[in-house]
Amino acid sequence: MKESHVARYLDRFGATRPAEPDAQSLRALQLAHLRAVPFENLSIHLGEPISLESEALFDKIVNRRRGGFCYELNGLFAELLTALGYRVTLLAARVLHGARPGPLFDHLALRVDLDEPWLVDVGFGDFADEPLRLDERSEQKDDGGVFRVVPAPSGDGDLDIVHKGDQGYRLTARPYELADFVPTCWWQTTSPESHFTRSPVCSMRTAEGRTTISGRKLIHTVYGERTERVLREAELLPAYLDHFGIALDRLPSSGA
Repeated sequence: MKESHVARYLDRFGATRPAEPDAQSLRALQLAHLRAVPFENLSIHLGEPISLESEALFDKIVNRRRGGFCYELNGLFAELLTALGYRVTLLAARVLHGARPGPLFDHLALRVDLDEPWLVDVGFGDFADEPLRLDERSEQKDDGGVFRVVPAPSGDGDLDIVHKGDQGYRLTARPYELADFVPTCWWQTTSPESHFTRSPVCSMRTAEGRTTISGRKLIHTVYGERTERVLREAELLPAYLDHFGIALDRLPSSGA
């Protein structure tokens, strides 16, 4: 990532350049990103192409001040962390649906190696606020909930990242390149079987909890208390701008 891009990307989510690539700075970068860059699939429902090329990701997330889903958000964040001196590995994950894991490349997450390995993820929506210790097997608590990292039943080195008892994903140990995720990204954005094509969603962490627009429903979670209301069509575009800083010139379609 170009040095000029580093500065502009940090400014995008209100972060300062860390003096050194350490765990404390990594925590601050992840939380700041989660509170400024939304998890969203609006491009699918606006008919916009999704590219995992570096310049396209930078243009969307930084220049156009949009968000994205895992391949986009973690893909560009990995570039930033690498430019800041972190050792970053892209890992494929299978999203857990109860006890049944999804397909490989279902999700993209990051491993960052410092004095110990850390799981970094700014692209899974409602998840950990801070990096998780990959070698820790006891409960890890942060404001995003309680997490556990446990060996997968297969015994092949995969790890299950467990959140709220059974939600999370199965993380593989093998490193990948962002290009390896392109076929599954295409499937996620085009298949009627993908949950991303079913309805538009935009969600972001706040200091008090989370704000989400799912379809036409505006959902606020404040210190664990959830409220929701259905927006009128005329309220949707102003709501995207007010809550997420996303300026759209037209409404996303309702989905498949």
